[in-house]
Amino acid sequence: MTGAILGVEHSVTGKRWRARLEDDRAAMALAQQLDLPEALARVLAARKVAPEDVSNFLQPSLKAFLPDPSVLKGMDEAITRLADAVEAGETIGVFGDYDVDGATSSALLVHYFRALDVATDVHIPDRQKEGYGPNAPAIVALRDRGAGPVVTVDCGISAYDPLRLAAEAGIDVIVLDHHAAEPELPSACAVVNPNRIDDTSGLGHLAAVGVTFMTIVALNRELRKRGWFGQRQEPDLMQWLDIVALGTVCDSVPLVGLNRALATQGLKIMAGRRNTGLTALADIGRITEKPTAYHAGFVLGPRINAGGRIGSPDLGVRLLTTTDPDEAAGLALKLDSLNGERQEIERGVLAAALVAAEIQEGRNCIVVSGEGWHPGVIGIVASRVVERFHRPAFVIAVNDGIGKGSGRSLAGVDLGGAVTAARQAGLLVNGGGHPMAAGLTVEAGKLQELTDFLDERVAKSVSQRPSVPELGVDGALSAGAATVDLLQTIERMGPFGIGNAEPRFAIMGARVVRADVVGENHVRAILSSADGGRLKAIAFRALSQPIGDALMARGGGDLHLAGHLRIDRWQGNERAQLIIEDVAHATGP
Repeated sequence: MTGAILGVEHSVTGKRWRARLEDDRAAMALAQQLDLPEALARVLAARKVAPEDVSNFLQPSLKAFLPDPSVLKGMDEAITRLADAVEAGETIGVFGDYDVDGATSSALLVHYFRALDVATDVHIPDRQKEGYGPNAPAIVALRDRGAGPVVTVDCGISAYDPLRLAAEAGIDVIVLDHHAAEPELPSACAVVNPNRIDDTSGLGHLAAVGVTFMTIVALNRELRKRGWFGQRQEPDLMQWLDIVALGTVCDSVPLVGLNRALATQGLKIMAGRRNTGLTALADIGRITEKPTAYHAGFVLGPRINAGGRIGSPDLGVRLLTTTDPDEAAGLALKLDSLNGERQEIERGVLAAALVAAEIQEGRNCIVVSGEGWHPGVIGIVASRVVERFHRPAFVIAVNDGIGKGSGRSLAGVDLGGAVTAARQAGLLVNGGGHPMAAGLTVEAGKLQELTDFLDERVAKSVSQRPSVPELGVDGALSAGAATVDLLQTIERMGPFGIGNAEPRFAIMGARVVRADVVGENHVRAILSSADGGRLKAIAFRALSQPIGDALMARGGGDLHLAGHLRIDRWQGNERAQLIIEDVAHATGP
């Protein structure tokens, strides 16, 4: 176990501050061999980036990471059917999930087929009326409206009955998914999923939108081989990488390998503001700087999600595919309003869920449920429960005897596998997911049995995690050393997310010069250090919490503060700012 940064074994939130870098020699070797700044070398070494991989890590390109799409099992079968449909002038049916990954995957197909002058018909299911995943009536309705093949995106891998019924109705369904798969595959014309048991591509980290992008790359290649572009302009697939980046960042998949290249290059496209809908949404979200993974994940993504959570499920796809600025502005405004409503609903469900979770604090997996809870916010609430109790958690909304649940996990605890096992054990109506997030449908009468099953299922993985919650820290700085130059160097490691954690630093021995409340419950502060340096800082949702109390205390002594350093860009000026995640007393509490 690595040493505690600044000797912090127990912060005000009960965490131990662990040094992410286990061996300083690895950082020194990187710095000397590649002539890198020490801070950058330390962060790279902590993420175990080998010297020969540094160049591709700092400048990830599709050329370096995009493989032949045919390495994905089922891809060639899918492409044959889709290319035949394009040549025959068939309408392509699209059945997408209602989250950001599903919306971006659906929008990507619409843009591509529109560029080919091929019609599409998109259906996004209503979360409350239709539930998760494909359903036979909706697929048949797509066929009845004129669709030939139907492509499911970000769903379908566990839709055995609906896809069997679709096959019996003579509908060719192509599944593009990334959720955990079982040995038995659903009845379909083709199933493309890097998490198929028999898939050896090594691309299991892709989001559905990444799988969809590889599909249009393969389809474009096949149409080129067939001479279809002889008298037509071949589309530039790179123009839609902004959509791919958005779905990838928002779906909690590791930002490594191909995902990292897709996100990096996509954020560059997003900065060009070429997508009419994303431009309108960025304006609503007051994004005035070059977009980052943070903007995608915390500004754009939640607003697109709001449509599927509490509004019309197709709003996100409509926004991402419109070319009319006025329509885009209206849709962005609607999604922003729905996001505000979602936040209000979330607060009520969260308060009740936290009370229920207190009773289960000793469990390996926390499962809480409530009658009448809105199913559109349970995923976000599950994330908050995980943050509070440091355990994987499911939050289940029960209505009319059926519970719809969403789970979030911790690194090393596979929730998708646990849900698949529960379904195989007959405890679920439906369910699936990936290691960090999962969804399920359960009869209310089986909730207790499910709770016990999940608790036992993840017990070994949870027991292998540290007994005391830990906060990984990349290094310690004084307030004066947190400069814009340093942050510009660190930004070279972006985009940040799962698999490439945003660097976290400890500001040591700082004194709070000023602290006040901003917004509803955020605490803003000015920090000073012995070297005379000053640093802006803010702790979100910290009022009346241990972090907020420590910042607001008068004469509370020097503090160590851990968090993310970001450049605060305002009216042409740049200053360093600390986003506070934890606080410890410098001389003990």
